[in-house]
Amino acid sequence: MTAAAPAPAPDPHRETATALLPLLGGAPNITSVAHCMTRLRLTLRDRALVQDTDIRAHPAVLGVVEDGDSYQIVLGPGTVNRVTPAFEALLLQDRDLQNRGLQDRGAAIKEAQKARNATPLKLLLRRVAAIFVPLIPALIGCGIIAGLNGLLVNLGLLPSLTPALAAIASGFMALIAVFVGINTAKEFGGTPVLGGAVAAIIVYAGVAKIEVLGHTLAPGQGGVLGALAAALLATRIEKWCRRRVPEALDVLVTPTLTVLLAGLVTLFGLMLLAGAVSTAIGTFADWLLTHAGAAAGFVLGGLFLPLVMLGLHQALIPIHTTLIEQQGFTVLLPILAMAGAGQVGAAAAVYVRLRHRTDLRRTIKSAMPAGLLGVGEPLIYGVSLPLGRPFITACVGGAFGGGVVGLCGMLGAKVGSTAIGPSGWALFPLLNGDQGPASLITVAIYAAGLLTGYVTGFLATYFFGLDKATLTPAPAPTPPPAP
Repeated sequence: MTAAAPAPAPDPHRETATALLPLLGGAPNITSVAHCMTRLRLTLRDRALVQDTDIRAHPAVLGVVEDGDSYQIVLGPGTVNRVTPAFEALLLQDRDLQNRGLQDRGAAIKEAQKARNATPLKLLLRRVAAIFVPLIPALIGCGIIAGLNGLLVNLGLLPSLTPALAAIASGFMALIAVFVGINTAKEFGGTPVLGGAVAAIIVYAGVAKIEVLGHTLAPGQGGVLGALAAALLATRIEKWCRRRVPEALDVLVTPTLTVLLAGLVTLFGLMLLAGAVSTAIGTFADWLLTHAGAAAGFVLGGLFLPLVMLGLHQALIPIHTTLIEQQGFTVLLPILAMAGAGQVGAAAAVYVRLRHRTDLRRTIKSAMPAGLLGVGEPLIYGVSLPLGRPFITACVGGAFGGGVVGLCGMLGAKVGSTAIGPSGWALFPLLNGDQGPASLITVAIYAAGLLTGYVTGFLATYFFGLDKATLTPAPAPTPPPAP
């Protein structure tokens, strides 16, 4: 008798998606699915159908965040990249698209109403994030390879391999403007390849033969900011052409005019303007750390958690990318990462002091590993923010950690990151700075900042972060009188 084939191993990510879908009100209650580095981002038809308690209790869920009309389930880096496709596959299976005409129309009306109520600033920042967030995985991968290559070069190891690693690490950064152009056009309703074609002008070597206002252009001048502006202009021109060019000529005339007009404006205007802005950003960052590093680090490290709460941290993504493009690393990210260190220290103090709060201690115990790796949402939304004061003392820890990193920048040892996204311990492989990649001094400074954030966040929370009411255990329930 032929032995039966073994049953396929269960897929934990599909099981997670299968468990979450009914808790979210089922497929008919979900209108869109996306994900970032750590979160499954959903748009819902009816928020009342969501079973928050059961979702938070699922072992794969690290926390839940609501940002406007977006319901976000924190699953952590890596996991979210695997759960999202499984979740989308379940939606395709469960939805009966033919019977959803009226629901979709109602949802469209509801979404239009929400869009009218959204603030212009938040909408703009969300669009900026939509352009740059998809680039983060490539930035991380290339950044780690660049760090490994720098370490091999410093140690004199594998000299035949290091040129190949340098090419692998640098190829994406050399063409990042093209990817920004593609994503910008996609986000603003244009044809992605036309946005990429116009942005590619910025990195084309032949621009070095062009002189504008007495200045010879340089390949890459304007960087990602110039690419964003060029692709946005191309999208506007394309839409204008679509409305006016006859359909019979549209396929020829619209792309030609879009690339030609946007390209000329890019060469004779945007590259100079965006180049000046990019240079100013790099110059200001250097000046800030050189002359006011400790104070700047203190302020930035202390304010980053509130910026995240308000969604304003997304405005920093183009600045980080510009600094990486110019200098090979961003000096801002290691300072901002200290906010997570303060959060970890604050959570540790809560764990020590609130021994009677088994629910909070359980949350901290499960979320602490993610917090150490820079995923702070579970600790923020599950611990410090609900308690109030620990959120403030966590900011204090971040401020002192940022101050230490900034002070070292003033003393001539700047610490930077070759990519954006990771923080906490996960940032160690991406460190770079004045001392070179993988330098012991750079690693030691960042580690000192983390340690300062941990200790200060812990002490500030232990002594000042918890009021008497929170520290006092709830009285035991009075037993009913004997019959």
